[in-house]
Amino acid sequence: MKFLILICILAFATTPNAIDHWNADASKAKINFSVDGPFGTVHGSFSGLKATIGFSEKDLAGSSISASIDAKTVSTGISLRNSDLRKKEIWLNTDRYPVISFKSRKIEKTASGFKVSGNLTLKATTRPVEIPFTFTPSAAAGIFQGKFRINREDYGIGKKGGSVGKIISISLEIPVNR
Repeated sequence: MKFLILICILAFATTPNAIDHWNADASKAKINFSVDGPFGTVHGSFSGLKATIGFSEKDLAGSSISASIDAKTVSTGISLRNSDLRKKEIWLNTDRYPVISFKSRKIEKTASGFKVSGNLTLKATTRPVEIPFTFTPSAAAGIFQGKFRINREDYGIGKKGGSVGKIISISLEIPVNR
């Protein structure tokens, strides 16, 4: 009998950690960007987040993040600029490229939190990116926060050179629950 109990204890002790599956609260998610423009910094946002998040601090190798946003939701607070961003091929052309997506390849622990390495697809161009982030759990909820930068020219956004800065800064604040 003691032998059977010992086997059960060992079986549970060596079972891999279960990945926590988190549901993103799309209505409260903040996906913001900024880029230098000819008359100052342009700030904007996206909505329409859809995400599949499997994340456990105890099993980063088994964790993964897959997310997409509706490109048509781009908003800068200026309707003419929003229209140009959505319609013009030089910018986002959201009829032709309706989704911006990210798929993780690896999640690692860092000194200040975590780093997810993955592929960002924007305007049918996929490039590797690294997103440093933090995760703050609170019972059956939590919040992911991260910041990263991309070169807009890598994704065919805007004219090469031009009066718009090359670097787009992106910040993410994604509330989640189980």
